[in-house]
Amino acid sequence: MKRLFKNIKGLVNVWDQPPVLVSGREMKELPVLENAWLAVEDDLIADFGMMSEWPGISDWRDLEVIDAEGKYIFPAWCDSHTHIIYAGSRESEFEDRIRGLTYEQIAAKGGGILNSAKLLHTESENDLYESAWKRLNEMMYQGTGAVEIKSGYGLTTESELKILRVIQRLKEQHPLTIRATFLGAHALPEIYKGIPDKYVDLIINEMLPAIASEKLADFIDVFCEKNYFSVAQMERILDAGQKFGLPPKVHVNQFNSIGAIDAAVKKNALSVDHLEVVTEADIRALCSSTVLPVALPCCSLFIGIPYTPARRIIDRGLPLALASDYNPGSSPTGNMNLVVSLACIQMQMTVSEAIQAATLNGAAAMALSNTHGSISPGKKANFFVTKEMPSVAFLPYSFGSVLVEEVYIGGEKR
Repeated sequence: MKRLFKNIKGLVNVWDQPPVLVSGREMKELPVLENAWLAVEDDLIADFGMMSEWPGISDWRDLEVIDAEGKYIFPAWCDSHTHIIYAGSRESEFEDRIRGLTYEQIAAKGGGILNSAKLLHTESENDLYESAWKRLNEMMYQGTGAVEIKSGYGLTTESELKILRVIQRLKEQHPLTIRATFLGAHALPEIYKGIPDKYVDLIINEMLPAIASEKLADFIDVFCEKNYFSVAQMERILDAGQKFGLPPKVHVNQFNSIGAIDAAVKKNALSVDHLEVVTEADIRALCSSTVLPVALPCCSLFIGIPYTPARRIIDRGLPLALASDYNPGSSPTGNMNLVVSLACIQMQMTVSEAIQAATLNGAAAMALSNTHGSISPGKKANFFVTKEMPSVAFLPYSFGSVLVEEVYIGGEKR
């Protein structure tokens, strides 16, 4: 099937030869082709240009022409950090926070991740699949075209495998591009309280071999934080994961800086995610690496913690990606439009920086740069068409409005 979009007010993040990612000052540049056309053939972007150079079309068979006058076309958002396989919800903890309890206090009394794990143990694989399918559809219709999904609400071998098998089914059947991350080290199960290394042994000696044998994961993750997993434990798990070919993508510096970023750099992590608390030593470690920082502003909004210091990171010449952190406890939304708005409003990112962080750099944080994240010939035809808008900046500016009108995934309208 061939599709031709004409009279596009602005074609956003358009490149003939896109970079893998953009860093520092490069993030301020957002290529937008005004008064443009876009050609799609089957599931790929075929070509683009200006309406003043409208192509002569010799073969109109099987060609659909769509008039996008007054509208913008963006590459679909690339959401590189989510936890959307879960059972139930945690609005009672939301009320606890309103009454003044912190995230750590809720976790200490058996809430948080352990609460989600308890609910998931009794949920069937089919029920988890159906609820996750609905969440993925919601994200897709809000403009997301690629998503990373973590395990981590299982915390037993059986339940972690159950989550990853659900992700595998979604990979095979849902139109979105999906990457799977094994996060067995998300929290310490109650039965391992006081003996955390025994649980790390279980992850390394039992969970990882089982996951590798079924080829259920693309990446490995650890929540490295006080009262969760130490730097030394993270290093053990990442070393074991890399023996099975799983690159690290790790949770670090959400509440404290404990040396996890330096360790992640030494382990050649693809990304370090959260970074709400960042020291000068952390910045220096990142500057000497190819590790991609990832910020999760909806988590900061929802549980009232600091936002990732985006200006410090970008102004030091580093790249930054944005993701939703969609999960039931600290960020119950996968709306990347809101993520981009928060980055501008709360993190002092420019509109261009925020869009680059949610598209090109988001794809890089999932190792999808060759196929996603920009409007480029040969890339996957994943993009969304806005309603009529006066400018690119209107999208994050109108943070409460629904401005995504149509979504195309693999060249097909969804």
